[in-house]
Amino acid sequence: MKRVVLTGGPGSGKTVVSNAIAGSDPARFVAVPEAATQVYSTARTRWDLVEAVGRRELQRQIYFLQRGQEDRIAIQHPDKILILDRGTIDGAAYWPDGPEAYWADLGTSLAAELTRYDHVIWMQTAAAIGIYDGSDSNACRFEDAVGAVASGELLVKLWSGHAHFQKIAAHPSLSDKIAEVRKTLEKIAMMA
Repeated sequence: MKRVVLTGGPGSGKTVVSNAIAGSDPARFVAVPEAATQVYSTARTRWDLVEAVGRRELQRQIYFLQRGQEDRIAIQHPDKILILDRGTIDGAAYWPDGPEAYWADLGTSLAAELTRYDHVIWMQTAAAIGIYDGSDSNACRFEDAVGAVASGELLVKLWSGHAHFQKIAAHPSLSDKIAEVRKTLEKIAMMA
């Protein structure tokens, strides 16, 4: 079993790509859903509508839900590759006081969280090429196109220390992006 994180700014296609690949080959892959959308949907709010204290509490919930989902699904599917729609490190990009305060609050570190994952695929947001639907495809999304690109760049900084970190550029066609991620996952599967 391997854990592969799909990360990137809003509108990079993480959810669509992970679900498409896992759905087309369930014998080898299983998708782990994004915890942030689950938490913010349950709270019926968005990050930008909550004060700093509330943001911290919601980010803690996201972190623990993410870890719990990853660990539970890994136990349920020990022979499959987990395709994670974001990982625990993504929460550091949304912590009001910055990444170092995030690790301190949660009693962990960037180094410790990086060890949870076998591979990281950073996907560039479609906002970088002028294709971005904002909150139309995810009501919890609050970033405009500039914010989506900035979020993606911060995630590169956070994740790039991983030994198996790869970047995939934005594509005008989502099916082309799915195909490129699938090729990457095929290589990872062959290494398993």
